[in-house]
Amino acid sequence: MNGGPATGAGPEDGPVLLMADDRATSFTRYVARHLAGRLVLLRFAEVRRDLSEDYLRETAHLPAFWVREGVPLEEEVRRYGEWAAGLPVPPVRFCNPSEPRQAVAQRFARLAGLPHLTERQVTWVRDKAAMKDRFRELGLRTARYARVACAADAERFAAECGWPLVLKPTDSFACVDTFRLAGPSSLAGIDFGAREWMVEEYLGGTEWEVCGLVHDGRVLDAWPSAMPCRPLDIVDGAMNANISVATGEGPPLDLRALLQRIVTGMDLDHGYLHMEFFAVDGEAYAGEIGVRLAGCEITANHGHAYGFDVFGATLDVYLGRRPALRYGERRCAGDLLLPLPGSGVVRAVTPREELLRIPGVVDAVLRVGVGDAVAARRASHNASGYVHVTGTSIGEVEQRMCEVLGVFTIDVAPAAGAREAPAPHP
Repeated sequence: MNGGPATGAGPEDGPVLLMADDRATSFTRYVARHLAGRLVLLRFAEVRRDLSEDYLRETAHLPAFWVREGVPLEEEVRRYGEWAAGLPVPPVRFCNPSEPRQAVAQRFARLAGLPHLTERQVTWVRDKAAMKDRFRELGLRTARYARVACAADAERFAAECGWPLVLKPTDSFACVDTFRLAGPSSLAGIDFGAREWMVEEYLGGTEWEVCGLVHDGRVLDAWPSAMPCRPLDIVDGAMNANISVATGEGPPLDLRALLQRIVTGMDLDHGYLHMEFFAVDGEAYAGEIGVRLAGCEITANHGHAYGFDVFGATLDVYLGRRPALRYGERRCAGDLLLPLPGSGVVRAVTPREELLRIPGVVDAVLRVGVGDAVAARRASHNASGYVHVTGTSIGEVEQRMCEVLGVFTIDVAPAAGAREAPAPHP
């Protein structure tokens, strides 16, 4: 991808941005490099463990406000106001790229007088049942769904829709605690009192993903992604990949219009949208939408596929600017997450240089090395690293991804007390 923001504007001539920062990502690292002098970080003490020492050193030159754990948010915003008044220029724009911090981050921004999602908008994009309620109100098709509080609720729903069902927490992400239920016996062991749950019918057809940028209430463009395997299959060991499709191979649907209906119906002013949907008999069924950057490296895929600075364009909309969106490529480009097969200590892993020699691989990042203690988890972002793979078609990219998986090996020896491996932000 290219270097600077899509408008070409330098950090000295724009507003100061407050960015929620609860885990290092490709985007947060990009913003830290390109907006130094006009960037303030908003961090949360309760998730301090998710910020590595390397990342804290990497961003030590940036002013950072830490929200203390257990303190009323109103008090923290008051303290932030006093702190920000001492900065050369206080922030006037806000960006939250984090899904799990969505509610608290947007509330902080509201209390601080910065652009934000309202409480109702946060509910629409975080509570999956409320989200589907809104989709239906906007005239969109969705899978049938229901909130459930016990196994009997799920069985009653199955009596209407049939098995299998999908069970998920209403506020989950990355398929954490999300399951495909084959029948009543699959409900055994589910703690319905631990979280708020919902079920939905299991749709056939093809699952796709689409991202888009919004400026001044308008969707500037929509970028579809193919999924070689569904997320629910990924968490059970299938290929973990997304492929941005800039070649016309995407679904024959007006995805920009689909996103615009949601943007208008949810009164969204600006930001990055990430949405899964199903194409069933030529019709789109809305799955889930997030008003934040896509998980893993999906956003970066679009930059590789269309040949433009996607992170710079995203930064522009959060700064209140309309990005140019000048594309220099039309190809397919995907991120393949490299397996992390278990927990323990890494004894051997294929070196990055060997992965870069595979045709079509344009970047490779290993998040673990020999001697690291790691802990795998059942989540769609569980990985030991990733590669970006390009090609002329979806099929060529998939074939090259299979080559990568044929070359890549990682040996993890069981060990007690292993930590969770760093992973792409969901």
